[in-house]
Amino acid sequence: MRLSIGPAERLAICLRYLATGDSYRTIAFSYRVGHATVAVIVKEVAGAIWTALVEETMPVPQTEDWRAIAAGFQERWNFPNCVGAIDGKHVVIQAPANSGSLYFNYKSTHSLVLLAVVDAQYLFRVVDVGGFGRSSDGGSLRNSAFGEGSLQPPTT
Repeated sequence: MRLSIGPAERLAICLRYLATGDSYRTIAFSYRVGHATVAVIVKEVAGAIWTALVEETMPVPQTEDWRAIAAGFQERWNFPNCVGAIDGKHVVIQAPANSGSLYFNYKSTHSLVLLAVVDAQYLFRVVDVGGFGRSSDGGSLRNSAFGEGSLQPPTT
């Protein structure tokens, strides 16, 4: 029976993937594990890192934070009543099985949408990863937690 892959090696595999963008097969060859194992490790470790650090590094903005962001846009860019700059990026993927046209985008490829809201100093305040490729930036925003109202800026 083979020994399990320890936490240090799992972290090394995930960080190598995130830092280099190498294929799962290349990383699997380097660490002498299966490419499917690398895929599972990357997903699990990245999820664990996100869960452990999200509240510390990207807390949900509160009313005072939104006011400070608006003041930053007014002061730095002379752009009043703005609580963030929003943009999305389509990342090309291989279509998941039985996904139909959910991931098919306007460039005739399949993609996921990465959406971000930044403040006046270009710091990420809200991110949404994994929107369907068929969605525009506006559609991705509307379907995100921010767009659905759970992270809304103050109304007054």
